[in-house]
Amino acid sequence: MTCVPFREAISARLDAEPLGMPGSELDSHLSTCAACSAWAADAARVTRRARLSAAPPVPDLTATVLAALPRELPGVGAAARVRLVDTALRLALLAVGVAQAGLAWPALASGQAAMSAPVHMAHETGAWSLGVAAAFLAVAASPRLAAGALPFLATVTALLVPVTLADLGAGHVHADRAAVHLLLLAGLALVATVAWRGHRHRARAVSGQRVPA
Repeated sequence: MTCVPFREAISARLDAEPLGMPGSELDSHLSTCAACSAWAADAARVTRRARLSAAPPVPDLTATVLAALPRELPGVGAAARVRLVDTALRLALLAVGVAQAGLAWPALASGQAAMSAPVHMAHETGAWSLGVAAAFLAVAASPRLAAGALPFLATVTALLVPVTLADLGAGHVHADRAAVHLLLLAGLALVATVAWRGHRHRARAVSGQRVPA
C-alpha cells in the first residue's frame, strides 16, 4: 500500500482534523514504516515551529483611534443640557410656588392680612394668592400645563402691576408689601419660559430635529 493516505492522516492528526482512517491503523503503519515515522516527526517539528513563531509587529494605533473618536456622542451633550435647564426651571418654579403659598396661608388661616384688611377681604386675597401658588406648583410638577396657566397668570400680573405702582406712588401701599408681588413677576417669567421651551421641543420633535439647549 502507498504511504500517501497515511501521510495525509498524519497531517490531519497534527491539525486536529478527521484522519480518514482508524487511528489504530495509522499507528500500526507508523510502527512498521520508518519513512512515514520520520516524515511524521519532521512534520510535527515544522508545525510546532510555525505555531510558536513570533507574530509580526503591529503598530500601536491607540492614540490615532482615540483622536478620531468624537468628544461626545452626537445629541447626547445637547440632550443633557436640555434636561438640566428644564430641571432648573422646574425647581425655581417650585421654590416660587412654595414661597407664594407661604404668603397666602396666614391670610386664609387667621383672616389677617397686610394693612389691617377686613377678614373677608383677607380671605379673598389669600385665596387668590394660593391659587397663583397652585398654578406655579402645577406647572413645576407638569410642565405641559404651562401654556394653559399662562393666560391666567399673565392677566393677573398685567392688572396687578400698574395698580400696585399707582398705589405705591400715592402712598396707599408700603414698599415692602409691593415687593411681595415680585414673586408673581418671577413666577410668570418662569412659566412663560417653560411654555416657550415646551413649544420649541414639540416643534422640533415633529420636524425630527435634535433639540439643543
